[in-house]
Amino acid sequence: MNQPIKAAVIGAGWYAAQSHIPTLATRPDVVLDGVCRLGEADLERVRAHFGFAFASEDYREVLARKPAIVVVASPHKMHFEHCQAALQSGAHVLCEKPMTLDPQQAWALEEQARASGRSLLMANGYHYLAGVAQVRQALLEGAVGRIEHVSCSFVSATRAVFEGAQGLARWQTHFFRPSRSTWQDPENGGGFAYGQLSHSVALALWMTGLHATAVSAHNFVVDGNDLCNAATVACTGGAVMSLSGAAAMPEGQRALLRLLVSGTLGVLEMELDRDRAVVHRHDGANRLFDVAPGQWGYHCEGPVHALVDIALGRGSNLTPGAIGAATTSLISALVASARGGGRSIDVFRPAALAA
Repeated sequence: MNQPIKAAVIGAGWYAAQSHIPTLATRPDVVLDGVCRLGEADLERVRAHFGFAFASEDYREVLARKPAIVVVASPHKMHFEHCQAALQSGAHVLCEKPMTLDPQQAWALEEQARASGRSLLMANGYHYLAGVAQVRQALLEGAVGRIEHVSCSFVSATRAVFEGAQGLARWQTHFFRPSRSTWQDPENGGGFAYGQLSHSVALALWMTGLHATAVSAHNFVVDGNDLCNAATVACTGGAVMSLSGAAAMPEGQRALLRLLVSGTLGVLEMELDRDRAVVHRHDGANRLFDVAPGQWGYHCEGPVHALVDIALGRGSNLTPGAIGAATTSLISALVASARGGGRSIDVFRPAALAA
């Protein structure tokens, strides 16, 4: 049997300690080698609890141990620096969303990963839920014909993350709690657009294969943080997209996530919160996808398992860096449009890809 591969985690905060590290710990083919976060006491707590071999507040010391895989779950504004260094160290990397706050930095990471032959994955768990890829494949194979319109709505139980000091009650018992400096500071990517809409935007782009070109948006804002988003998006080929999101679901309830895709041959209804997907076609060749109750309840184990499997020479990257970069580009334009009163903002895309 091959030796277990070495895993490192940079940014062992709320979600890493709640999901990513426990998922890594279930793998017999992984050894928890290095962990990094700020705060000596919290760092030692996470090291001792999960059994990491090494811990440091300096991510460079963790990467110097040459891990095969690295999970980057640091604050949004640090993702570029940490992912860049992890890729340079030779590791395959899983980056928490949003990929970055700057579109050019996001695309630079995507290019770096491709050039280095390393895989860069995004922590968008919906893509890996059983059956979601099959719905995507049907769309890409023309189930609704040429796509003309997409509507995507996402409403999650996260208002307390983006507003006020209390935080969600259920997270008071978690290993760590969300940091207000990350989630409630607009200059650090605080607010619903970067913190949550990054799930649904990535899903809509990945499912349809569309590329956004321009965005016009309005946000509902409290104390500088957007709690609700509404945007219209122009896409290549003439397709149009409507995006909406809100931190409004009552605590303890499953997030609402609905995707409606219309094309020349019919319509796809996909309700992830209801475990339901159906294609309605003009020719009557309708299709109801087989989805069990609870099958599409959200978790983020899939990207972590994919990271490990890819490092071991198997597995598929369903959340590639290109999707993460495209998502960052769209959200950056959305935020800029809303701050500018809803005027249309072009979505950044590298010239080589836009040509």
